[in-house]
Amino acid sequence: MDEDAFNIAVRKFLKVVGVTSQREIERIVREGKLESNELKLRMTLTAENTPLHHVVEETIDLT
Repeated sequence: MDEDAFNIAVRKFLKVVGVTSQREIERIVREGKLESNELKLRMTLTAENTPLHHVVEETIDLT
C-alpha cells in the first residue's frame, strides 16, 4: 500500500471512530444514564498482532 492510500485509510478509520463515538457519548448524556456531573472518557486504541496500546483520557464537566 502506498503512503497516500495508507493515509486515506487511516483518516477514514478515524472519521468513523470520531463520528460513532460522538453519537454514543451524546446518547448516554441524553438518556441521563450518568452517576455524576462529569463524564470521564477513555479511548483505547489497539491493533491485532502489534504492540500498539494507546490510551487517551479526558473528563468533560457537564455542569
